[in-house]
Amino acid sequence: MWQQLFWFFGHPWVYVIFIPAMGILSMCIPVFSRRPIVGYPYVAISTVLTGVVGFGVWLHHMFSTGMSDIAMSFFSAGSMLVSIFTIVQVFAWVATIWKGRLVMTTAMYFALGSIACLVIGGLSGVYTAIIPVDWQVHNTYFVPAHIHYVLIGANVFPVFAGLYYWMPKMTGRMMDETLGKWSFWVMFIGFNVGFFPMHLVGLAGMPRRIYTYPAALGLGPMNMLITCGAFVLGIGILISIINFLTSMRSGKIAGRNPWNADTLEWDTDSPPAPYATVHIPTVVSRHPLWDDHDEEADPDGSRILDHGRQTPSTTWLDAELFAISQMPSESIAPLLLALSLLLFFTSMVFELLWVALAGLILTFACACFWLWPRENQEIA
Repeated sequence: MWQQLFWFFGHPWVYVIFIPAMGILSMCIPVFSRRPIVGYPYVAISTVLTGVVGFGVWLHHMFSTGMSDIAMSFFSAGSMLVSIFTIVQVFAWVATIWKGRLVMTTAMYFALGSIACLVIGGLSGVYTAIIPVDWQVHNTYFVPAHIHYVLIGANVFPVFAGLYYWMPKMTGRMMDETLGKWSFWVMFIGFNVGFFPMHLVGLAGMPRRIYTYPAALGLGPMNMLITCGAFVLGIGILISIINFLTSMRSGKIAGRNPWNADTLEWDTDSPPAPYATVHIPTVVSRHPLWDDHDEEADPDGSRILDHGRQTPSTTWLDAELFAISQMPSESIAPLLLALSLLLFFTSMVFELLWVALAGLILTFACACFWLWPRENQEIA
């Protein structure tokens, strides 16, 4: 029962953190391919289904515990089904790149490297979902090899792509492209040198979750190579950290849209002002900044709501304006709510039940204060 509960939580979180990474890739790749993403509806549906089906595959961690063949067969099929959604996205990204005109920025380097690592990690995942193979590689280093190709190659690399992509918008300064590309190649080489050999030592029978092993196994040289690769990966990450810190002080001024990107955040200042736009922009496609349509056009002045960060409220079906939305203002309530939650959980850990009760009541009060509805301002 404990294993069931643990893996019911422990496996879906892999997909939960994977989904934002896929979103980053689906944002960056079209921009640096200079064309809209291929098969957008299928990419969106596949992203959602990855999260949904990811909640139904936890049992593939327990094939060696002893259970019915029919149960294992269903979860083996489900584990393979998840890969289909990833394949749809990979094919869409590759088709976008194939049909596009590539601009090889650091963000695009990390995006392309991520796709390569994702394919390797995805293939090893499908392989591991085969029940007899799972029996063979269970609790060996083959499993950490697979999971790190998915977690680092397909999650961390897209995060670095997003960092180099959105850093100019967040800070107003560009990160150094030369240092960024050095960081990518050092990370990419170090990552593959560090984690690909884990497949080999895993197939050779090296168990995971150990701190030492007999020298007679002959795995020392391969493990030394893995360790060296991990240090090289760390050096590559350090280069990006140095790049980030130096760019914050002396990076090139970014401007509004240094990448010629397609989405509305690139139509604001860098970094954006607290109140980004006076006019409510009108959007006619998923790539508004690549359209001929002027999102800020307002010939009659009817869409100006520049007092108090106002936003209109409309009816659901006919979009008829009926009120001005009450936008949230600066509040200390979220901080108080976080502190009261900290008090509650800390007191539960130390079994201070009366303090925990006080923390729970305080949490409820802070949540009510924060979320209590305010009346909308009606318009004539």
